[in-house]
Amino acid sequence: MDFGLKGKRAIVMAASRGLGYASALGLAREGCNLVICSRDQARIEAAADTIRQETGATVKALVADVSSGSEARRLVDTAVAEYGGLEIVVHNAGGPPAGETLAMTDEQWQKAFEQNLLSFTRIVQAAAPEMKKAGYGRVITIASSSIKQPIPNLALSNALRAGVWGIAKTLSRELAPQGILVNVIAPGRIDTERIAELDAINAQKNGQALDDVRKASLASIPLGRLGRPEELANLVVFLASQAGSYITGQAITVDGAAGNAL
Repeated sequence: MDFGLKGKRAIVMAASRGLGYASALGLAREGCNLVICSRDQARIEAAADTIRQETGATVKALVADVSSGSEARRLVDTAVAEYGGLEIVVHNAGGPPAGETLAMTDEQWQKAFEQNLLSFTRIVQAAAPEMKKAGYGRVITIASSSIKQPIPNLALSNALRAGVWGIAKTLSRELAPQGILVNVIAPGRIDTERIAELDAINAQKNGQALDDVRKASLASIPLGRLGRPEELANLVVFLASQAGSYITGQAITVDGAAGNAL
């Protein structure tokens, strides 16, 4: 299928590894011109080099902190300067620290709010005018399955990711008249470094062997395995494409049927 993405201009945030990287690679394979960012210069440059080598795509790598309003503006300005416009934004931000609600400090709440929720509103605010000019807009945010079913020991993520979903739903109606589509992808357990980190935290917290935690995790997934990053990236590509032109305001879970919420 031709997804109609060749030559489209896209920003992918937190793209040096995991789901952000897989999303950037998937869009590059479809012919998008990319701006990708991360807080780690060595990692984002390496990611850009790999994507260029594998796809031949044009990729601009930036060091940026997605929690900063000025950095969001700089990402959009870079896409416009490099490629003349912008059609696609994949919002992605690192998950906040694990922990129970009452154990979280005010500083941790504030940081999670800026990194996970405000980063979303800021990038959309900066990008929407350019999408309107282009006559094509796709905003996709990678959240968590916790927006449907809260996850134990992830109080910050449960709260802030749900807030992102609420804003995305609101924006989908506000921006639809401008031809801008807004959707949420809610990953469950995908085989990334973040999942490995959370398994290690849970093993230590509960006094369990890491292998036992992983076995229990797999047993909770009806498909019997972790998802692959490229499986989520395939959905990013579809939602970014012309094939997804009547899908907006949706939160789509990618979890191998692990969740049991309607």
